[in-house]
Amino acid sequence: MKLFLAIVALTAHLVAMSVNVNNKPLQTMTNKNYETATLGAGCFWCVEAIFSKLKGVYNVESGYSGGKIANPTYREVSSGLTGHAEVVQITFNPNEISYAKILEVFFKTHNPTTLNRQGADVGTQYRSVVFYHSAEQEKVASEVKQLLDSKGIWNDRIVTEIVPFDKFYKAEEYHQDYFSNNKRQPYCQMVIVPKLNKFEQAFKEYIKE
Repeated sequence: MKLFLAIVALTAHLVAMSVNVNNKPLQTMTNKNYETATLGAGCFWCVEAIFSKLKGVYNVESGYSGGKIANPTYREVSSGLTGHAEVVQITFNPNEISYAKILEVFFKTHNPTTLNRQGADVGTQYRSVVFYHSAEQEKVASEVKQLLDSKGIWNDRIVTEIVPFDKFYKAEEYHQDYFSNNKRQPYCQMVIVPKLNKFEQAFKEYIKE
């Protein structure tokens, strides 16, 4: 309830400031009406499964961002030595869902207060991070983070990084649509399914039919 009220307050604040959430992304889009969000919240299998169900989202790809080498492999990223984070790159229509709502889902479906860790997944590759594609995205992300911290939604302070987007490297094909293709796997049943259930309960009106 605290998080819901906080997001409502943020939305009102943005409206009062006449913030245009339909910002023009730095990255070229296939459809000029679409925007891109690049987010890291632990294992990309979980994050992809969540955002794939969200209305207004038209494509979600798992991959790597924020590292030091080009075209990294999963093994290289998993070593923690490349500096990449596991991320999802989300293509969405801001006329159907705002960037602020995308961030609400992001913050509410992982723990943004644990540094370089989500549950049993430990390492910089699992860090909580927002890679912004425009000055407007940076502003909205910073305001959401500050507001949630000020409301005391979590016991600890948010450690989510907010940094400029540079490059996205699509992960190997077997990582794409991982949950849909591997629902019976133990990791999917024990980790992803509970996250999806929590997400679906909190955002019922935003789930694709």
